[in-house]
Amino acid sequence: MTTTQEDQPLIPYRSVQNYFATWESRAGYKLVLGGTRHHGYYKAGTRMPFPINPALRRMEDHLYNTLDLPKGSEVLDAGCGVGHVAMYFARKGLRVRGIDLVENHILWAERDIKAQGLDSQVSVRVGDYHHLDHISDTSLDGVFTMETFVHANDGRKVLNEFFRVLKPGGTLALYEYWHVSDQEIPSDVPKHILESAKRVNKYGAMPTGELLTKGVLRNWLKEQGFVDVEETDLSENIAPMSFFFYLLGYIPFLIISFFGLQQYFVNTEAGVQGYRGLKRGLWGYASYKAKKPLGDTNTSDTGLRRR
Repeated sequence: MTTTQEDQPLIPYRSVQNYFATWESRAGYKLVLGGTRHHGYYKAGTRMPFPINPALRRMEDHLYNTLDLPKGSEVLDAGCGVGHVAMYFARKGLRVRGIDLVENHILWAERDIKAQGLDSQVSVRVGDYHHLDHISDTSLDGVFTMETFVHANDGRKVLNEFFRVLKPGGTLALYEYWHVSDQEIPSDVPKHILESAKRVNKYGAMPTGELLTKGVLRNWLKEQGFVDVEETDLSENIAPMSFFFYLLGYIPFLIISFFGLQQYFVNTEAGVQGYRGLKRGLWGYASYKAKKPLGDTNTSDTGLRRR
């Protein structure tokens, strides 16, 4: 499989690119998570997050098992980052096409893919999952996101594109955050936690994340024509890593809060306030699995699903 690259994404989402370009994001993801960009998976009831790497692999295995595809299947990693998950799945026998908005991520991924001898199984390119024009209708066995769907400007359009490129019977797997609606927020929740959530969505470039109250993504999937929609709450399974982020960021968070610099250290604020919100049930984490119906090839000339 040939590795290709576009000069620019079809729509340059500067907020996403700016978020991943900050030194906090670059250093944090590399030093803390080894370049990955997702939570780890822990057995329910686990308190301590260590060791980190096995937990990250367990979450990737959870996603792989959710896709439940035979070896040789071709899948899209929509928001592949530096290619960790794509390469892990390739070593398990899948053929992976990865796209990402951030050019540096793709350059890093290309280097590692070549170094690991996976060129024939993984291809990556700069791209935008709102516009998968380079992928033919009904051509993929699976599509997945790992904490990247929240960055979409138009979540429904993205799901429409995923539906279009999937073969009938193909599988979509999304691992994403949810939060409670404003009406469900208890009256005793401190105002600073709610203000933090708004800042994290804004400066972390997560416009769709702001819309994903509990149950919304499941309903969107059904609206787009997906069937056999399954939602599995994994909030308890990511709690140890959230606790780790809280401990890691607590002292820096006190300093940046004192000087009013939260918008410049969005990951630090998300780590501390996110754990507080998770413990209060204000947000959570879930996996979503859905199928494109067998025999469904309805797409218009523009690639949009017919209604």
